[in-house]
Amino acid sequence: MKRRRFRVRHSVNRPPTPDAADDQQKQPSLHEIINIKMIESGEKERLMELLKERLIDCGWKDEMQNLCRAFIKKEGRNNVTLDELIRAITPKGRASVPDSVKAELLQRIQTFLVSAAL
Repeated sequence: MKRRRFRVRHSVNRPPTPDAADDQQKQPSLHEIINIKMIESGEKERLMELLKERLIDCGWKDEMQNLCRAFIKKEGRNNVTLDELIRAITPKGRASVPDSVKAELLQRIQTFLVSAAL
């Protein structure tokens, strides 16, 4: 009787066995944990609404609209993509957010973290 030898073929569809190092990489960071908690509690949405209100109240939104219009006028309406507009305006927009708005949001985030015991 002849013995047949079978070659072991590795399945293309089978995922590799996870290593312990892979498990550590899947652990969410503190930033991700905080983001998840803020979304689940609805605090992130409340903070976004507060930010919108404050930016409108201080005139930041109007200022950004004017910057966008000026950039489009300078470059020509048909020569500007949204990505180019965003790249041009974002640094100015971030730099011009009033410190009082940043401080208020930071205080609200800190209060949330204390109340959530994170």
